[in-house]
Amino acid sequence: MGALLALTLTCTGVAAQTADWPNKTVRLVVGFPAGSSPDLTARLLAEPLSKALGQSVIVDNKVGAGGNIAADYVAKATDGHTLGLMINGNMTIAGLLNPKLPYDPQKDLAPVSLIGTAPLVLAVPADAPGADAAQWLAQMRQSGSAASYGSPGVGTVAHLGMELLKARTGIAPVHVPYPGNPQVITAILGAQIQAALLPPALAAAQTRSGKLRVLGSTSAGRSALVPDVPSLAEAGVKNYRLEIWNAVAAPATQPAAQVQRLSAVVAEIVRSADVRAKLVQQGWQPIGSGPDELKSRIAADTQDLGQIIREQKIQP
Repeated sequence: MGALLALTLTCTGVAAQTADWPNKTVRLVVGFPAGSSPDLTARLLAEPLSKALGQSVIVDNKVGAGGNIAADYVAKATDGHTLGLMINGNMTIAGLLNPKLPYDPQKDLAPVSLIGTAPLVLAVPADAPGADAAQWLAQMRQSGSAASYGSPGVGTVAHLGMELLKARTGIAPVHVPYPGNPQVITAILGAQIQAALLPPALAAAQTRSGKLRVLGSTSAGRSALVPDVPSLAEAGVKNYRLEIWNAVAAPATQPAAQVQRLSAVVAEIVRSADVRAKLVQQGWQPIGSGPDELKSRIAADTQDLGQIIREQKIQP
């Protein structure tokens, strides 16, 4: 009888935590500027999320430090109405590279839902040597450190992905960091660098115009986002798989019942036909997961990317 009463009281408490929540405007914080991929995803989710929660949802851009300023803001929020639209770098790589990071991605953020995933694609100038990835890699092995590649910054997935490719294939291009992917593309087109790993949606326009060539994707097999692009694994690169992803997170102090409710709502929104179609247009393979699935993805990526950082001795 006592156990039944305790269970009843617990259920009543959980219901109370969600029944009157949210009771004011919800802030969805993004660490990148308006028009960026994370910002577009946040704005796509904001309206249906507002309808589902019965409160206004506003997108708040807090730009800087590769999204870590926004992530830190979310981690330290105490109002119960602050969420974050994160990229995987904020929830994995940041803590691996920077021991002085002002927040702990593992302890200070509560995973809510994985939104979408995407591979990167290996992009090279249209006149790059080699008819395919295998031939290009052979040419790059001959070039050694005379060649270079670009990324949108030290510690980004594109940077770590190229370092992993170097480790798996014996190529040795020098890393050149840029402020963002638009500058990386400009550098490739200007023959300042010889390659980069880019999001498929960003590479598509230049590929269609004949200015870039895409040699392979970083997915384990062919990706539904770029079905005509072979994976680098098909070119003989072993033990190579890399994806970017985005997700919704809350402060770790958010009550578990509210996190579960949020997760169910966000997952349903992501899986809806209209939002799925728009996410694909943005270059994402829609997922819509529960907190445990996102937590598992964070743990796996932290282990895999941490290994790359240690193997290649990457410093922030």
